[in-house]
Amino acid sequence: MRIIGARVNPTAEQRVSRARIVRGLRRGCWYPWKFTEVRAPCRYRNGPAISIEAVNTPAAEPKVTYALVAVSNRLPVDFVVAEDGTESWKTSPGGLVTALEPLMRSSDGAWVGWPGVADREFAPFENDGINIVPVSLTDADLEDYYEGFSNDTLWPLYHDVISPPSFHREWWEAYVRVNRRFAEAAAAAAAAGATVWVHDYQLQLVPRMLRDMRPDLVIGFFNHIPFPPYGIYAQLPWRKQILDGLLGADLIGFQRLADAGNFSRAVRRLFGYTTRGVAIDVPGAGGHHRRVIAKHFPISIDAVAYADLAKRPEIQARARRIREDLGNPKTIILGVDRLDYTKGIGHRLKAFGELLEDGSISVEDVTLVQVASPSRERVGAYMALRDEIELAVGRINGDYSTISHTAISYHHHGYPREEMVALYLAADVMLVTALRDGMNLVAKEYVAVRDYKDGVLVLSEFAGAADELKQAVLINPHDIDGMKAAILRAIAMPRPERQRRMRALRRKVFDNDVAAWSSSFLRTLREGAAVQPGVPDDLAHALRDFSSAGSLLIALDFDGTVAPIVDNPQDSRAVAGTREAVERLIGLDGVRVALVSGRSLASLRQVAEPQVEVLLTGSHGIEVQLDTPGEELGLDQDELDQLDTLARVLERVSASVTGAWIERKPAGLALHTRKSTAQAGQAVQRDARVQLGAVLPDLTVREGKNVLEFSVRSSSKGDALERLRAYTGADRVFYAGDDVTDEDAFTALHPGDLGLKIGAGTSLAGYRVRGPEEVPIVLQLIADLREAAPAPGTPGTPSER
Repeated sequence: MRIIGARVNPTAEQRVSRARIVRGLRRGCWYPWKFTEVRAPCRYRNGPAISIEAVNTPAAEPKVTYALVAVSNRLPVDFVVAEDGTESWKTSPGGLVTALEPLMRSSDGAWVGWPGVADREFAPFENDGINIVPVSLTDADLEDYYEGFSNDTLWPLYHDVISPPSFHREWWEAYVRVNRRFAEAAAAAAAAGATVWVHDYQLQLVPRMLRDMRPDLVIGFFNHIPFPPYGIYAQLPWRKQILDGLLGADLIGFQRLADAGNFSRAVRRLFGYTTRGVAIDVPGAGGHHRRVIAKHFPISIDAVAYADLAKRPEIQARARRIREDLGNPKTIILGVDRLDYTKGIGHRLKAFGELLEDGSISVEDVTLVQVASPSRERVGAYMALRDEIELAVGRINGDYSTISHTAISYHHHGYPREEMVALYLAADVMLVTALRDGMNLVAKEYVAVRDYKDGVLVLSEFAGAADELKQAVLINPHDIDGMKAAILRAIAMPRPERQRRMRALRRKVFDNDVAAWSSSFLRTLREGAAVQPGVPDDLAHALRDFSSAGSLLIALDFDGTVAPIVDNPQDSRAVAGTREAVERLIGLDGVRVALVSGRSLASLRQVAEPQVEVLLTGSHGIEVQLDTPGEELGLDQDELDQLDTLARVLERVSASVTGAWIERKPAGLALHTRKSTAQAGQAVQRDARVQLGAVLPDLTVREGKNVLEFSVRSSSKGDALERLRAYTGADRVFYAGDDVTDEDAFTALHPGDLGLKIGAGTSLAGYRVRGPEEVPIVLQLIADLREAAPAPGTPGTPSER
């Protein structure tokens, strides 16, 4: 078994198939001076808790590589210094650690990340069954890469600019530099063909860097925070570089469906890549394409672990003491957040203060417990936020607290998980007021511990959890009056309704726990990496015979075939790799290439920018450009009069329909409705047919994808194809098209010809590929087969028909 080391670009012979890895590869040893056969496992074993002295010296060779590597900004362990100065590592309680911990142990995987200590290097080690690969960062790195670009540029931008982002070149340069450091560490730790799972917004360049260093790897990325709409994302000066970095992954995961959609739209707008559903076609070198999946995978919690903690007698007793310490109010409202401007803590305090002020609640009956754990305390905006929140808490408490009852019990520090579970048990209402949040696991934790199936979750609709937890009381945190009404509703909610809602919430949380999340992501990653664009076997077999004929005509529709369908037809361009494939074909003896389009010749030339050797037919064959300039149509006066009438009727019919527009063609007009709603588009097309049928019954009508064309002169793509066949004298014809209008061309094919349908839908074509991104691959294969075919008349050449 050959193992690939860091920054080695493996050859095909050096790669290990994923099947072999799945069957048994767990790790191997890499020697820098040679590739070596691995006969036995080798790694450092240091027990569940390891002292710093054992790992603070440079790592010795051989290095260890792993079949599964997780990469995140922070390691799953915290650096702990005891009172006596003893240094050690302790497993951190974060949600990501909970999600991946069992997986990393069972697969003997490795975790790459920063150990939380600046300007200090640590060798790889093992902690509690997880192999740790520390990445060293300097204090300057933390200031520019982490506090700067990650948290003062990306964080506010990705959270809908609740706070304005800052853009600094030196921050970006540090972000690139640190991402490369993480990528190099992951590349060194990953075995041949390994799976690497990169996490979160701090490391968005790592997938592309890894892809370039180690093309043998299967790479996944999960974004734990929101991904903003294009209008916000476009503000980022390095917007293309970030997208390109993410597109190095095979699978990009998001918390919400809307986030995945925002990402795909940004890719379409900035790169023009084809997207279909969750799939993005990413062009590569030599006309080859990769399929990247962008899909939502809502993260969750270890619900059973939280439920088990809630059953422990000492934690239940602690919950009772909490209520007693607060003066046994009738209702405890709980807020648990990092101290961050995205959490809406100020909005929550305003609503609670107004309820006290207007007498809707009393301090004796209702207490708010607010846990605001420290966050990014070296950043000026967070220091100002803390002052603002604590000033509001002090003002409310000063106005409404009594000797025996405090309005708000405020805590600016974190708590161990056991204390948090006791707080969840003590609270009658959980209040989540995030202004924007990728998920918000606190909401799910609260639900998981409510084993007696009671309690009310009041949840911001701007938290990712709201997409799943529909039985919560959903609020818009910007609507203070609405939030106040929701709090009062939660306080007064009858017990049967509380129980009904909580039972439904618990089913959702327990059915979709963190184990389901990680297994779903990795399963999709494995499946997606195995399914890349290519030529179906039956098509490849047919092309071998086709390509060896004496002379060939390769005829292609444009929109939807070599170019993806776009909202504005003038923005349409052929997918990457098409032009190179056509260049090869027109350079081969006995091969002609043609574009057959419903566009006018002028429009086709503008968007296709064809080589001079490419034959063109426009307006469904009415216009033709062969090896001389395009032919004049020469419409007679009757046809010109019909064109005028056609224009007046279509303009009148479409005037009041949003998104409908008219394209003028040399012998007709096209009514486009792809920017309209489906219902409005169908209605205006139906109206146009009826009204034009009454005044111009002899028009030729063609229906395409969200377009209806009317021509005063009859012709079809089948007519165009016959004319091209006669002109070129081709022995065999290949035609590729995606639309209803292309069926006329498929009808015109002869025995021995080959028709290729692009995309879904019924067709007379004999073969099919999934989309325009696969057309360059087919064309390159035709060129390969043509070059390899014996010359006409030599042995092995098919006889002339």
